[in-house]
Amino acid sequence: MTSLTLVAHALTPALRGLVLGGDAAPDPAGVEAARELKIVADEIYCGPETAALATASALGLSPVVVPALRDREYGDWTGRELEELLEASPGAVATWLERPHTAPPGGETENDVITRVADWLGDLTRSAGAGGFGGSDADGSGVVDNGDRGQADRRTVAAVVHPAVVRAAVLYVLDAPAESLRHVDVRPLSVLHLSAHAGNWSLAFR
Repeated sequence: MTSLTLVAHALTPALRGLVLGGDAAPDPAGVEAARELKIVADEIYCGPETAALATASALGLSPVVVPALRDREYGDWTGRELEELLEASPGAVATWLERPHTAPPGGETENDVITRVADWLGDLTRSAGAGGFGGSDADGSGVVDNGDRGQADRRTVAAVVHPAVVRAAVLYVLDAPAESLRHVDVRPLSVLHLSAHAGNWSLAFR
């Protein structure tokens, strides 16, 4: 069995101001709040954002950075405030907000994010099936595998990621459509527990 804990990184000015994408540093107060969380796992990963790395550090963790756990890519809209975009291109932005299957110019759809998060979750279950963790990243997926079947009965994993990645994981595990994203509110420092049995992921309430 694989137990996975996803932690949404600390609040950033971008999250507060509804700025799309970018790589803002977390608020100092958010980093301090992260120190109150207790996260223990055999394997630790994080997204590539500055806020994810800073939150992991505040948690006392030394993560492996996984590009697949990055925030949604917003293409030409990266770094711009949502309010500004609505004023500049109201039609295009309104369509994008109403239809998650559409993408910003040069960016990703919500389904693109769900797919790459699902692929990473699949990598976790496949490496668990191979019987290893904690060793080398042989295939570049970020998931480590040392072939030690003796440790594979119960495997604990944690990842510190952008809230958008936590939301994508929820949608994937529940097999919910991308349109459901508006019903999944992930606050900074939220914690989500998942478990995998025989390659199938479930929400795990504690």
